[in-house]
Amino acid sequence: MTWEEWRWDPTLFEGTAPHYLRGRLPYAPGIADVIADQLALDGSGRLLDVGCGPGIVASLLADRFEEVVGVDPDPGMIAEAERLALSNARWVQLRAEDLEGASLDTFRAVCFGASFHWMDRPRVAAIVRDLLDPGGAVVQVSTWNVVPLPEAVEGLRVRYLGPDRRAGGSIRNTSPDGEDAVFQAAGFAPMVEIAVPDGREVVRSVDDVVANVLSMSGTAPHLFGDRLDDFVAELRSALRQHAPYRVTLGDNAVRIWRKG
Repeated sequence: MTWEEWRWDPTLFEGTAPHYLRGRLPYAPGIADVIADQLALDGSGRLLDVGCGPGIVASLLADRFEEVVGVDPDPGMIAEAERLALSNARWVQLRAEDLEGASLDTFRAVCFGASFHWMDRPRVAAIVRDLLDPGGAVVQVSTWNVVPLPEAVEGLRVRYLGPDRRAGGSIRNTSPDGEDAVFQAAGFAPMVEIAVPDGREVVRSVDDVVANVLSMSGTAPHLFGDRLDDFVAELRSALRQHAPYRVTLGDNAVRIWRKG
């Protein structure tokens, strides 16, 4: 099944939230400064983080705005975000497609981390444009950093879950691209893209990598049912042979679409 055929369901990230902060690789440390410089942020205005997950991007930007609002459809993600205890943030369990009519007022900026590809992109782009203040902008933060897993891990996934990539209650083997065309069709100016360098080397333990695997939609804990403990035990065994895992973090990308 391709992304065009796939339909969202609420189990997409079920059970992944407790593994997210430990498992996912960090964003480049200059992300907030680059966004603040590009948008001339001065601590005023409001930020909307759409598909906020456990609040990672929102926490990087919280001190650049008067208020941050994070929305995500997964209750576990909202619970993890609330643990951050950001004094100027609030978290709402809500799908991006339901932002219209949610009475959240308007925002100086709207941001997406690794979330936009899961949404009805034309619809969400049009909705967030209407939520932006005059002169506001959409910001997407992207990173292609991955933990280099041994081949045995993919074989393990296939043995437990099958050859196709699971996504909620169904399958999705591809993801969309072409975000610039989507936002321009919704009335935004063409994309401005800025590379944010990193270059740090991070060392990941077996526990870190297990968390990384369980934070992914395609290997979300609920997909394994009563075989989860068996999968994790085999996963740990496969990972120990190659631990620790060293990752040199590459550039991140900040993509900006200004309201036309």
